[in-house]
Amino acid sequence: WYMLSFAYKWQHEKRVKTVALPDFKQFRKDKEDDSGLVESLWELFDSADIIIAHNGDKFDIKRANTRFIEHGLKPPEPYRTVDTCKVARRHFGFNSNKLDYLGKFLGLGGKKSTPKGLWLEVLAGSKKAIKTMVDYNKRDVTLLKDVFLKLRPYVPNYINRELFGKVGCPRCGSKKV
Repeated sequence: WYMLSFAYKWQHEKRVKTVALPDFKQFRKDKEDDSGLVESLWELFDSADIIIAHNGDKFDIKRANTRFIEHGLKPPEPYRTVDTCKVARRHFGFNSNKLDYLGKFLGLGGKKSTPKGLWLEVLAGSKKAIKTMVDYNKRDVTLLKDVFLKLRPYVPNYINRELFGKVGCPRCGSKKV
């Protein structure tokens, strides 16, 4: 297996950014060469203080680490994680802990739907299909951010925002303290 794309957003930025295989020149020669993509993701992990993901501890981060070691990259600098799936399981009794369900339950909307057969087109190297998948990734990041902000008061290991000049409650950010 190989990585196709990823999307991310730094907390202080408004725009979701994406990186996908067609962004790299080696895509023309080998549609499965994810070396540039993996190095880009490693750089993000290496510079992050906290990585927020949904089911990231169990899946995404382990998969990323697998690609890092395969491409000869050392472990990124230490970072903390906030896994919104774990937060949902630990503190609530939702009918489902999937990101789509949580988004809808919390009134934030759901994940973006994808057409049938998309994965086959992606595997064939279709740039149009990859663009559709990237748009799907972008929506996931936006939804994750919104779900995280709703669940943040229940996150036990969230970093103290005052360390970065943000005045207010270190957990929820409220200025009513």
